[in-house]
Amino acid sequence: MVTRIPALLSPPIGFAHRGGSAHARENTLEAFLLAHEMGATGIETDAWVTADGAVVLHHDRFVGPLQGATVRRILGRRIAGTLRSRLPAYVPSLDDYYQHCGSGLPLSVDVKDNKAFDGVITSARKHQASEHLWICHSRVETLMAWRSEAAEVRLVHSTRLNRLPHGPERHAADLAAANIDAVNFHRDDWNGGLTTLYHRFGLLALGWDAQQVHQIAELVDAGIDGFYSDHVDRITETLARFYS
Repeated sequence: MVTRIPALLSPPIGFAHRGGSAHARENTLEAFLLAHEMGATGIETDAWVTADGAVVLHHDRFVGPLQGATVRRILGRRIAGTLRSRLPAYVPSLDDYYQHCGSGLPLSVDVKDNKAFDGVITSARKHQASEHLWICHSRVETLMAWRSEAAEVRLVHSTRLNRLPHGPERHAADLAAANIDAVNFHRDDWNGGLTTLYHRFGLLALGWDAQQVHQIAELVDAGIDGFYSDHVDRITETLARFYS
């Protein structure tokens, strides 16, 4: 099957969102390893930094219960205020991810705590994985500051079309001027005309929340370069239809 709009990346990357949370507990080594086994072509996760400087992978800023909480069940502790050793065992570090899953797949990291950025880059470089690293953030200014610190990684602006104060063409021009690599919109925002616009500025087009097969297919048909889904089986099924 030939796509209607050509993508800059062909085939596009199918990122297993939070490790493919439809199949295993999100952002755990179990989920990441299963996504690898099921054929995901990329992995997505979220990064925070602990009180002692460890980069850990968890969606929310709070976790619980704590290990060793013998007096009472302690819930809702902030990761930033907790030692790595006191986090639940299911919360992996980024080093854990690379040690168990390797660096063969693109890894998209939503940096939830800006203080985690340096640790993310350090870990990726240690495991010779930084060229396969995609860093996502909602603020262009933050991405611009990070560009000079890590020239080799892909930087992604994650936002919504209706949040662009000056429209998509100005947005695309600004991202290109700042050497940002990609824009990540919700799947409902994308169409072939919009992917073509961003591609004209040399920017990659990514779409999140692509949960159903027909949603993934619509994105691929519109020339998307990567997409995020909880369902690894649907990622592999749809990409096989287009690129088998």
